[in-house]
Amino acid sequence: MLRLTRARRHGGDAVMQPPRSRPPRRITIVDVARHAAVSTKTVSRVLNGEPHVTDAVRDRVREAVRTLDYHPNIMAQGLARQRSHLIGLVYENPSPSYVVDLQMGVLDRLRGERYRLVVLPVRSVTDHADEVVGLLRSAAVDGVVLAPPASDSRRILDELTAIGMPFARIAPTRWPELTPGVVVDDVVAACEVAALVLKQGHRRIGIIKGDPTHAAAEARMAGYAKAFAAAGLSIDPDLVLDGLFTFDSGFAAAQTLLARRDRPTAILAQNDDMAVGALMAAREAGIDVPGDLSIVGFDDSEIARITWPRITTMRQPVFDMAVSATTLLLDQLGGAQVPANVAHEHHLVERDSLAAAPGP
Repeated sequence: MLRLTRARRHGGDAVMQPPRSRPPRRITIVDVARHAAVSTKTVSRVLNGEPHVTDAVRDRVREAVRTLDYHPNIMAQGLARQRSHLIGLVYENPSPSYVVDLQMGVLDRLRGERYRLVVLPVRSVTDHADEVVGLLRSAAVDGVVLAPPASDSRRILDELTAIGMPFARIAPTRWPELTPGVVVDDVVAACEVAALVLKQGHRRIGIIKGDPTHAAAEARMAGYAKAFAAAGLSIDPDLVLDGLFTFDSGFAAAQTLLARRDRPTAILAQNDDMAVGALMAAREAGIDVPGDLSIVGFDDSEIARITWPRITTMRQPVFDMAVSATTLLLDQLGGAQVPANVAHEHHLVERDSLAAAPGP
């Protein structure tokens, strides 16, 4: 329906204009309390999961919330409690599959909680460790989940401790006294995957290491060395090349290894992205996998499952570890006691990229 608003003269005629629509009124906690016939304090108790509320009242409040489509103002709640209800996630790892599993694990655990996630990717923790805590403070997070290599940065850990910001570490390999953390034994896991390759009769084995700034790279090398020593062998340093946990670095390193006259019969890559990079390099060189070359990865990320041949790898449960780390952080924020570390199991996943060593 049109109505006459302030008339403007255009040749003597009044101009008809539509009325301005008012924005819909925001449903408040008062509306919920009135609908449920309880006090606003009772509604607050139900929304915050507090005790001393009967089941009947709790059901009535929840029904009112659904009927009115009420959404609490998280920022207002945070101001009232001097909390932002924001949790930070700091990571550097360039592997897309790793990052997706990491974020999905945190988000899965936060489902149904009042907290929201703030993602803070860092190009190089080594170069920018002094900026990370400043970013976290600027983002006003209540606590933070630290993924490698931030979980092994002494500077970040000390600064977080100094300002009293709760944290939980994913896959730390250094300073176990700085807790809590979610761990998997990289040395044992890498030893098992290397032993599997050696069991297939491979002796010329190339190794593509991960980013040297990540402590996991050295831990996995230690595991490989342990498996070689158990077989009465030693790692050939000429067959060890550095990568960066990226597809491109795995591709480039594998090209170098496969160009050798005494090229390896197997490649151990320290993550699945580099393993798939090695697979592409082998295809480009016309080398059959696994007939002429076996390739093994680490992590059991999605890329290892969807390429062909599918990659034999060591499963590191990144999603589950992220869930556990978030739980540790939420427990701290809730004032609960938390364990020093939560251990997760690794598992060998044998697929199609590994076969017996070819004959001489």
